[in-house]
Amino acid sequence: MKAIITAAGYGTRLLPATKEIPKEMLPIPFNGTFKPVIQIVFEQLYDYGIRDFIIIVGRGKRLIEDHFTPDFLFTKYLKSKQKYKEAKELETFYKKLEKSDITWINQLDRRGFGDAVLRAEPFAGNDFLIVAADHIPKHLVKMPICSILITRVKDPCNYGVVKIDSNNNILEMEEKPNRPKSNLIVLPYYRLDNRIFEFLHNVKPDKNKEIQLTQAIKNMIESRITIKGIFVKEAYDFGNIEKYISAYLKLSKKINYDHKNNE
Repeated sequence: MKAIITAAGYGTRLLPATKEIPKEMLPIPFNGTFKPVIQIVFEQLYDYGIRDFIIIVGRGKRLIEDHFTPDFLFTKYLKSKQKYKEAKELETFYKKLEKSDITWINQLDRRGFGDAVLRAEPFAGNDFLIVAADHIPKHLVKMPICSILITRVKDPCNYGVVKIDSNNNILEMEEKPNRPKSNLIVLPYYRLDNRIFEFLHNVKPDKNKEIQLTQAIKNMIESRITIKGIFVKEAYDFGNIEKYISAYLKLSKKINYDHKNNE
């Protein structure tokens, strides 16, 4: 199984911080560490068992590629300054990178999430995860083919909303509805097969001239392809300023930093 990680958006909802820094590179506290969001996404997927990655980036995202390039001279420097914990954390990340195959794809013209996924078609194979690098589930649970992570929220209006049956099969999907039919929302973690590409090719651009992945999945469901919703209890959304701050504060409470010998 491969993982397609999309990280090509402009990040306009997090301006001005994202004028020069990709939103996927904004740091967060997570499980005792302080890392860019996209690194946490990668490491979760690696620990899930994935070794083949396709990362979709856009113009100005060179910082992401640089961060995913091992720099053992820097870890050597950290050790010379007795920063052993920091050096070890980076070396652990670098070893995971060395054991992984990463394909970088440039989405020159930002035409939506679905268009970003389409760029991966020649490399994706038949079984893959699609992940947007601005959400993180607390724990990445097992996902069968043709499934989507879902969770419950108080206010679902700004998300993709789903309605499910008694077997957790998704019956309906709406993008940011004014009157949601449930409080179940989609987390952008999708395990699909290559049928999604056929549906994406047939999706008409929306009013913003973007191709939406949710519309392609909605069309799959209407074609009687079963898509199952997999529940997760807790997830973190970093898509805009308010959500980033809220998630950051929640995660900060779970960390006990050791500042000894730190600058």
